[in-house]
Amino acid sequence: MKNTYTLILTGMLMVAASMDALASPFFKRQGPGRSPVSSMDTLASSSPISQGPGPKLTAAPVSPHIAGISGDTIRVVNGITRSFTVDSQEDEGLVLIRPTVADLLAEVQAASPDHISCQINTADGILKTAGTITAGDHLTATNANGSTIYLLWPENRALTGQLQLLQPTITAGTSKDLILQYTAGQRTPDATISIYFPAGIRITPDNTTVNVIGRGAVLLKGLDKQSIGRTGTRYSYSKVGTVDIQSAADGGSIVIFRHLDLRPANGPDLVLKVRNVVLTATGQYPFKAMYTTAAPAVLTSSGTGTETALLHVVHTITDFERIIVNDQPFHALEKATQARFRWTTTIAADVKLQQSPDSGKTWTRANARVDAARGTAVVTGLQPGKLYQFRLSSKEGLSNIASHYSGRLDVQHFGINGDEETDHTDRINAAIRYLHDIGGGTLFFGKGIYNVRTVHLQSNVYLYVDKGAVIRAIKGADAPEATWFSDKAYRAGLSPTDPGPYLDPENYLTKQDVGHHYFHNAMFFGERLDNIKIIGNGLITGNGNLVTSDKVMNNPPDKRADKMFSLKLCTNVEIGGIARDNDLWYDPEKDAPYYTGKDGSKITDDSNMLQIDRAGHFVLLATGTDNIFVHDTYFGKDNQSNVRDIYDFMACNQVTVRNIYSRVSSDDIIKPGSDCSLGFTRPARHYRVRNVIGDTNCNLFQIGSETADDIMDICVDNIYVLGANKAGFSISTNDGAYVKDIHLNCGHTGPVNQRSKMFRTTAPFFISISNRGRIIGATAGKYTFTEEGRKRTELLVQNVNIGQVENILINGIDIAEVYSGSSFGGDVRWKPFDGSQKRATSIIAGYQLPEPAAVEGGLNFTLPDGRHTGYIRNVVFKDVHITDKGGNPLSDTSQRPPELGVGQYNVGNLKVQPAYGLWARHVEGLSIQGSSFRYEKRDSRFVLYLDDVKGASISNIKVIKATDALSIIGQNRSSGIRLKNIVCYQDEWGKSPVTGAVGTVSSR
Repeated sequence: MKNTYTLILTGMLMVAASMDALASPFFKRQGPGRSPVSSMDTLASSSPISQGPGPKLTAAPVSPHIAGISGDTIRVVNGITRSFTVDSQEDEGLVLIRPTVADLLAEVQAASPDHISCQINTADGILKTAGTITAGDHLTATNANGSTIYLLWPENRALTGQLQLLQPTITAGTSKDLILQYTAGQRTPDATISIYFPAGIRITPDNTTVNVIGRGAVLLKGLDKQSIGRTGTRYSYSKVGTVDIQSAADGGSIVIFRHLDLRPANGPDLVLKVRNVVLTATGQYPFKAMYTTAAPAVLTSSGTGTETALLHVVHTITDFERIIVNDQPFHALEKATQARFRWTTTIAADVKLQQSPDSGKTWTRANARVDAARGTAVVTGLQPGKLYQFRLSSKEGLSNIASHYSGRLDVQHFGINGDEETDHTDRINAAIRYLHDIGGGTLFFGKGIYNVRTVHLQSNVYLYVDKGAVIRAIKGADAPEATWFSDKAYRAGLSPTDPGPYLDPENYLTKQDVGHHYFHNAMFFGERLDNIKIIGNGLITGNGNLVTSDKVMNNPPDKRADKMFSLKLCTNVEIGGIARDNDLWYDPEKDAPYYTGKDGSKITDDSNMLQIDRAGHFVLLATGTDNIFVHDTYFGKDNQSNVRDIYDFMACNQVTVRNIYSRVSSDDIIKPGSDCSLGFTRPARHYRVRNVIGDTNCNLFQIGSETADDIMDICVDNIYVLGANKAGFSISTNDGAYVKDIHLNCGHTGPVNQRSKMFRTTAPFFISISNRGRIIGATAGKYTFTEEGRKRTELLVQNVNIGQVENILINGIDIAEVYSGSSFGGDVRWKPFDGSQKRATSIIAGYQLPEPAAVEGGLNFTLPDGRHTGYIRNVVFKDVHITDKGGNPLSDTSQRPPELGVGQYNVGNLKVQPAYGLWARHVEGLSIQGSSFRYEKRDSRFVLYLDDVKGASISNIKVIKATDALSIIGQNRSSGIRLKNIVCYQDEWGKSPVTGAVGTVSSR
């Protein structure tokens, strides 16, 4: 069936190719490399059917299926692509590019303001209301004056892309950065994109930057050296792309990008910035773009319609704009009665600032401080709650208009009344778009219930959720986006023998769980946005309509939303309550958070906190998003169902977390990581996390498990773990990432006012390495080997280096009730320990591949850097005090936990440890200082166990050793153990203390 379908499509393409000669492309192609040359041919048009006095048509602003409209012919795109929805079977991604009747009618509009009606007929005149456009169809456009008939002519082309100038009008003689965005109409590997710049705009490798699919801006001369991210050796690309600058015959330039991987869809495919453009001649400057696909067929877009743009150069000031502060928290912004403006100027002209409070009907001189030489102005004395328009007046004329709403714009202004029954989505999105279009502002939600499907966030627009306001999810959120690849080969958890992520090394969708690589199916969605804030002390609830399961895509279409906030490649984000300059802490007697006053008093009023509950798989999934501030939020105060992860920061940088209380969740509360969901990897750096309190079925703080790229510089102070059924504080690198410089309670976020606390954790700390290697280009094979006398059959990743963990400092924390004691899913707040709950020791576990001799048939690969063992380096425990439940017998000292398999990164994978205080394996450089280890019930295991530990310094510690225990410290394959000032109590804390280091270490 698959082969038959492919043959049909191939035949269609052959027929379509024969029609291609009837139209000339924007750039001609030559040779197998398809390199464009500078040519601007006139598009051919066919003979007219009929021509009346009726309307002329043009392409709508979004018209991917129109290759051009010329004379009485509409050239319609006809081709092939790969596109999978979440419902597509794995062999159903090859699809035709052919518009339906509805598509085409939506993509045409009158060339001038006019009321028209359109219909499509077949070649023999039969009205066509459904189906796809075929050769011979024609469209009739009618207005009051008559009708015009257009022949619909299919052409073998790629879907038309979109070219946009972010500032389409500039002032003559001024120096401006010119920014273009281009998005190809369809996905493809190995793409070629050509962009024409008109004469007068000089393009050089040193004055122009490019950002390819959100990877980050680099100079053109540096594109071929830009990092492609962390990959395995089976990725087709060794560089992001190449670029060539050619001269056009008319004096312009053609910039040609080749070998681009455009299979990922992350908003604009190219963002080009040409620095310091100066145009002295007024008029219109045309820009054009086109692209060529490489698979599943070679197709070229038309280079017309939405692939063209005009830059207007005029004498008047055109870049007059309100200054938006995008890097300050909401509470620090200026009062709404002020507004700041700027513009580009070449001379200190006599410029006057005018304002209008009535949408431009009347203008008066503004009360402003104007610095004409610098091109800045500050307006004061504005009335709150009013829309103002501003413009500049000079001898050259009037500038463009900039708007400012002075205050918070109530949603009631848009007819949104917060009634319980209405779906408010469309009006809320319209309100957000309105604020964005006037330059940004704050949308105010007063008391009421606001039902939404998917809210589309916009740059510079803030949502203020007041006390008594409830934004509530309803069914029918946006569908998950279509993708180049299918992810059906892998959609859920990974076992050590699951080959799914490695079947197609380049399918980035199979490198992380399904919740991570779809973004649109969310309650709030934003992509490539800047300056977003969701603030207030109301409630945002998923209302049971955001789901948590990894099998979410098996649900009906109206039940596939699994994220509250989904942010992709955004910058400057704030989500939280009304900020307080106080630390949040926890009162165990009241089981409630409180703020600590400057005098040490308890401030129990938490009415400033943003309330969030029932948020699905993620409260916040932020991917590739930088400069994030989340704060003063209370999770699950009145409802603890339908909640999984709280904050997932994937490949995010510059993240601040402060004053977070989560009553209970089923997964991690804070999780920095890095995955492949963007189609490339990106490191994560600089996290400052402070005052996080919570109970979780997983880990309170977790680095990983997605560790496709490096994670560094993370500082956490003041944590209070109420329960964690995995670990209280967990660090895992599984996919080759370098994780380093992680500090707990070192005061890097501010004063450490409280000793951190941990209660009811399966293991207090879990620091580990495995080699899962879920990255683009990774391969794996199944191997059978013997380890510690046990036979194992598992996947081993063959071409991704083992990750590294280095420089971990854990300081100032008290730990007790070490057992799986989270209240998640329980009938009581916390079930007391009764011996049935899971327990584990604090763990530091590096990773070692099986010895070649232990593998059946031998180990037939060597990792790229040649390392066989991944050591965890330089771990320091200082002022850490652990009270374990104890109760294990002497026989448990013989336990040898297995190496962590490909899909293993949890405490439970390591079974029982031979020590009750700390178990370490494959470690270089371990320091334990000023700490203590004790148990509640006699435990005959070692206090500490060191297996393949190279260099351990243990000093100034106090421990309990059971009478029948072999020694304080057990070791195997370890060296360089240094002991100093160890106080050992016999059987019970405080009983028969012995000081010294003699007889504390034994081998086993």
